[in-house]
Amino acid sequence: MGKPLIELQNLKKYFDISKGVQLHAVDGVTLSINEGETLGVVGESGCGKSTLGRTVLKLHAPTDGKIIFDGNDITDYKHKQIHKIRQDMQMIFQDPYSSLNPRMSVQELIAEPLIINKACGSRAEVFDKVSELMETVGLAERLSGAYPHELDGGRRQRIGVARALALNPKFIVCDEPVSALDVSIQAQILNLLMDLQDERNLTYMFITHDLSVVRHISDQIAVMYLGQCVELAPSKELFKNPIHPYTKALLSAIPVPSIEMKGKKIEVIKGEVPIRLIRNRAVVLRTDARLQVMNAALLIFRLRKESRDILLHAVKRKVLAVFDKGCAEFGIISGFAQLFVGYVV
Repeated sequence: MGKPLIELQNLKKYFDISKGVQLHAVDGVTLSINEGETLGVVGESGCGKSTLGRTVLKLHAPTDGKIIFDGNDITDYKHKQIHKIRQDMQMIFQDPYSSLNPRMSVQELIAEPLIINKACGSRAEVFDKVSELMETVGLAERLSGAYPHELDGGRRQRIGVARALALNPKFIVCDEPVSALDVSIQAQILNLLMDLQDERNLTYMFITHDLSVVRHISDQIAVMYLGQCVELAPSKELFKNPIHPYTKALLSAIPVPSIEMKGKKIEVIKGEVPIRLIRNRAVVLRTDARLQVMNAALLIFRLRKESRDILLHAVKRKVLAVFDKGCAEFGIISGFAQLFVGYVV
């Protein structure tokens, strides 16, 4: 196991929605990523995954908490200081088309970070490096003069990977890099990322909502809900022994290509995704009954995440009281609530 390259300590990112109202997009995330490993970040749309990745890279200024990169606290770094370490921290964006300048050729797109950061001594050296990067990510040299609209999604995403690799980074945030691609192309890009990690000892934060993908590539998995990390565990352990009821619901939804699993029960999470807003220090919850269940589940997880052992009966009673109150307020027993009852009793 390598040393931690990225450490987040109680990281928070709040957005001002209107006067006196804030959206808590990332709310108190604490985790670390070891050098040469991959952390998978999963959760439903709107849970704060992408905001977490962008905040780690300082594309969004954190509201509170600490970001420690390679032993240095970069939380309060200004633009010039961040620019110096930007070579070591890169990002692969979700949409391989909208993240590329349509007026630039493949060669120009890959050369852009090299030119901006003055990474090469001459123009000839820049284009030698571009040819090397194209070969590394599997782009034919004949495509160097092509434009993004002339390429398929897989080739566009390879350009994004080449741009991220151009400055020899240590850490890359992969923000759903295969979600816009078909299955066969997904496998090619995933295998490319894993091969590059082995060759260059890269460290990834891999953001996705596809648990099958994250299982394939990750050493550790963080499950996010409402801006919080509700479960963090090694990949094999999470799939073998999930603790949090939200994690269990996500895992139950993974399709299994087996006739024996035809009657498999899927735990359906009903209702819309809650939105957590703060108005003048008072919490405004726009949600359904499952938020009350999540509040109780978060209490469970905070009490047991260090040891992952069995909860005391007294703690169960306390959590059930929270649950009962929430369901009584909304008059709803959702599928998610029933899952929770089965978990704590």
